[in-house]
Amino acid sequence: MNFVRSLIKFLGRLEGFAIAMVLLVLYVALIIAAPNVFTHSLIYISFLETVPPTLIAALGLTLVITAGEIDLSFPAVVSLSGFALSWGWKTFDPTYGAWIGIGLALAAGALVGYINGVMVARIGVPSIMATLAANFFWYGISILLAGGLQATLKGSQDNFVHELFVGRLFGTVPAQAFWALGLAALLWFILNRHKFGEGIMFIGDNANVARVMGVNVEATRIKLFVLHGMIAAFAGIIVTLDIGVFYPDQGNFLLPAMASVFIGGTSIAGGAGSIFGTVFGAYVIGSLAAGVVATTISGYWVQVVEGVVMAAVIVLNAATGKGNIAALSRRFRHWGAPVATSPAQELLQKDDTEPN
Repeated sequence: MNFVRSLIKFLGRLEGFAIAMVLLVLYVALIIAAPNVFTHSLIYISFLETVPPTLIAALGLTLVITAGEIDLSFPAVVSLSGFALSWGWKTFDPTYGAWIGIGLALAAGALVGYINGVMVARIGVPSIMATLAANFFWYGISILLAGGLQATLKGSQDNFVHELFVGRLFGTVPAQAFWALGLAALLWFILNRHKFGEGIMFIGDNANVARVMGVNVEATRIKLFVLHGMIAAFAGIIVTLDIGVFYPDQGNFLLPAMASVFIGGTSIAGGAGSIFGTVFGAYVIGSLAAGVVATTISGYWVQVVEGVVMAAVIVLNAATGKGNIAALSRRFRHWGAPVATSPAQELLQKDDTEPN
């Protein structure tokens, strides 16, 4: 019995363990409900190809929300970076035009992030308003620059850049899945083992205390928005290279990215973030639509099922309290038992019931 309790405590400390179990249960349920689809590897290969762009954007958003901020402009950055990549691809020689396009895309993301950071950190505009305005503005810029038209990356399938970022490793596994996993590992290290990540969590918990602790709050916020802008641009690069076409509204995964962050266990109040929770959360969100359709249930039920699963996972995260599944175990063991109160609490309750 002691071993089981120790095991539960150990598993509870693993970041993202609860949402990983939800993902496992989801796949088991889908295998039972749609064995013709989910017993074959092709559907999982498809998830490894389609989920990474949303996951990459969600990883950067995890850091922003951990700092107690929000960034609603990343869909526009995905679009703007896609245009920058396609422009560089078409304008310069194909041998190095792709690299120029990638450099321009990352620079565009950094520029948007820097402007957002200055508005939030220096001017004092609430991040939700600053980035919402930025989303409209930069989406408009992308459409104006592209003339409202899509652009094809000619010969992209034969370009080394395509093979490097979205090719198939071993002829099967999409490379973007490894890029997303590598980025997750890097951001986990930054958030949990680096001074910059420590500053992010301090700011999310209490910015005034962070200043007392020696954190340069304004500079950290600006760096954070710049980093997220570049990460969103990288998501745009992956999307554009994967389909070989830029189209102006290619960044329309705001809600799936935000849902991935929150069901992954990152606190909406800031101060606590879960990188690997976001990884598993993105695959939960990315698998639901295909899973519901594969079960032959009407496609009209997709959003209903997504809402139910999201609500269940968020309740699970809240019940376990920062991933401590031992707490949930205790609650079930003592279900229906009277809640113990301290002498101080009993005295307060007595005072409340006595007439004045």
